[in-house]
Amino acid sequence: QVQLVESGGGLVQAGGSLRLSCTTSGRTFSSYAMGWFRQAPGKERAFVAAISWGGSSTYYADSVKGRFTISRDNAKNTVYLQMNSLKPEDTAVYYCAAASTVVLLRTADYWGQGTQVTVSS
Repeated sequence: QVQLVESGGGLVQAGGSLRLSCTTSGRTFSSYAMGWFRQAPGKERAFVAAISWGGSSTYYADSVKGRFTISRDNAKNTVYLQMNSLKPEDTAVYYCAAASTVVLLRTADYWGQGTQVTVSS
């Protein structure tokens, strides 16, 4: 089993920054690809960013490219999402996920409980 715990959400003004963290416990963190997804009220959960198990490959939704950065620290069993130039449309509950490959993240077996990010205009 893999347990994922997100933190770092909150309320920020448009143009501001937040850094989300997702710390894992259980099986070997470094063997998993990790991803961030978000779900806004009334909308389906959407892909935000992903990172390969070794950290050499990263992927982003078009809506966040150039503003968000995903990274990981395998020694700390933690994946991060640095969010800059935040917009009101970034408001959502953000979830991290773990899977054996990036391709499988959308249907990952392991999800965190989510952390709320609210961006005021």
